[in-house]
Amino acid sequence: MASAPSPYWQAWEGQALVVGPGGLGLALAAELTRRAPSLLVRTAGRRGANLALDLSDDGSLERFSAMAARDLTPLRVVINTAGLLHDEALQPEKRLSQVRRHALERSFAVNAFGPLLLAQAIEPALAKDGPVHFASLSARVGSIGDNRLGGWYAYRAAKAAQNQLLRTLAIEWQRRLPQACVTLLHPGTVATPLSAPFSGSQAPSALFTPERSASHLLDVLEGQTAACSGAFLAWDGQPVPW
Repeated sequence: MASAPSPYWQAWEGQALVVGPGGLGLALAAELTRRAPSLLVRTAGRRGANLALDLSDDGSLERFSAMAARDLTPLRVVINTAGLLHDEALQPEKRLSQVRRHALERSFAVNAFGPLLLAQAIEPALAKDGPVHFASLSARVGSIGDNRLGGWYAYRAAKAAQNQLLRTLAIEWQRRLPQACVTLLHPGTVATPLSAPFSGSQAPSALFTPERSASHLLDVLEGQTAACSGAFLAWDGQPVPW
């Protein structure tokens, strides 16, 4: 779903950063490049990105912060897509007996602490003279009010914790960076390796390509201003219960 330069984004100048160069991260970087021709869009991650960054490593974050203050100013848009649901040593829990401390700690390190520490790292590079977007992918399963199925203890709790941390960040930035807008985004179910083992029951019409999800998410950000900072929104712009 390619897009022409957007009237909204055409006025934005400076740099943009997409963290997490997986399928959706790369699609967001490509879509933002099309919509905002005056923004220099960079990607960051552990591999396959323009810039090296590991959100679970304090040394990597410190080095990235120093580089960002020097080379990424003015930073106008930051979108974090990094997340951890499963890997060879980690699977979502179906019942209490499957909960393990190491899984909780790993999920919180990436899904909860990572976005907030990213905000801390890039804060010195953020533009001070115009609007700024800081967005991070959350998930509907991180909604406490919408939790009707249970399970997935670590992932649900870590995403809920991210929501609280970034909502708190939004309140602080309203005082110190009044033109910054923090947004938590539920991207829908996207056809990526993260969701692949769990999307078999989804109807084809409900499973988004990375390109379609990226287009929807940038549409949502176009409707957000600093006055809306701290919102938790789905891909269609609808609020998600906390």
